Amino acid sequence: MKKFVSTLLAGVMAVGLAACSGSNGAASGSAAAGSSAAPADIKVAMVTDYGDITDQSFNQTTYEASKAWAEANGVEFTYKKPASDADQDRIASIEEAIDEGYNVIIMPGFAFGAAITEVSPTYPDVKFIALDVSDVELPANAYTAVYQEELAGYMAGYAAVKLGYTKLGYLGGMAVPSVVRYGSGFVQGANAAAVELGNTADVVVNYVYGGKFFGDAGITARMDTWYGAGTEVVFAAGGSIYTSACEAAQKTGGKVIGVDVDQAAIIDGAYGEGMTVTSAMKGLAATVNTMLDAIKNGEWDKYGGQVQNLGIVSENPDENYVQLPASTQWAEGFTEDDYKALVGKMFSGEIKVDNSVEALPAVEITVNDEGSMG
Repeated sequence: MKKFVSTLLAGVMAVGLAACSGSNGAASGSAAAGSSAAPADIKVAMVTDYGDITDQSFNQTTYEASKAWAEANGVEFTYKKPASDADQDRIASIEEAIDEGYNVIIMPGFAFGAAITEVSPTYPDVKFIALDVSDVELPANAYTAVYQEELAGYMAGYAAVKLGYTKLGYLGGMAVPSVVRYGSGFVQGANAAAVELGNTADVVVNYVYGGKFFGDAGITARMDTWYGAGTEVVFAAGGSIYTSACEAAQKTGGKVIGVDVDQAAIIDGAYGEGMTVTSAMKGLAATVNTMLDAIKNGEWDKYGGQVQNLGIVSENPDENYVQLPASTQWAEGFTEDDYKALVGKMFSGEIKVDNSVEALPAVEITVNDEGSMG
């Protein structure tokens, strides 16, 4: 797997983060001057959202990146799992970590919007880093990153159709903006590839939200219906909801597309070799590494008080915050060179992807919108 490496991105982050800010640009709040911090002065705590650190997705990737950075830099690290999905329990976990002396709090997931808004002004000496939190006003001791999921979804949908799949599915978790953008991009990418191939009449996307971020019997039954009726590959985006898609795919020899990180190893290992066509990834680890490096190196003032929208910052796929993994099942229809060419067109602006979350985009392929199960 091609890894997001913070050293690769350090130069890009210094100038590129602000440049790639879109509608979620810098929030109000001035940044305090930075000064380097010795490792002994840094204590890092990560707080989970709806899932846990074994979800093979958002929480686990953030946890592993935070823990690895702490170990490499001789920094004390812990994580907290809130008692429930309620805002007050997330806030309680954050404050528990602060009471224990942790002065850098990392929070993955949109659910932390209320928590970071309430807690960060109260603790000006603590630095708060949130992933996937938007539409918030931040003080200078807080930072959030959001990702252009529509671009990663586009890549995955485009790749699937170019690789010869025509019966597709999108299984989202809850219909929150990030999950909606993944699905919208997926539909747009599949449509673009079908237009290029001249087979728009043949390409069909079944589309549904499970209403939760984990699989269950009801969702698996819906996936059984899809695969049983001819669906070839399902893009499952939403925590561990992929388990329902995989359980159903296993029965018919179907395929899946992973999300957030390269999920090929876990999916193929648990459900069958070769099941994962590709994964729509975002640079969670790169963001964690860059922000923790900024604290260590006294460069927090470049980022504090901002909400930054991260996506494609280079024509080199490996340097971007949204990408496909090396484990993608490249074939004649979609090679690594084809992927690089696609990224180049997206970087140059030749390819534009709608990031609206109000409605699915108008396309020439057939989309069967089944709404939400929850």
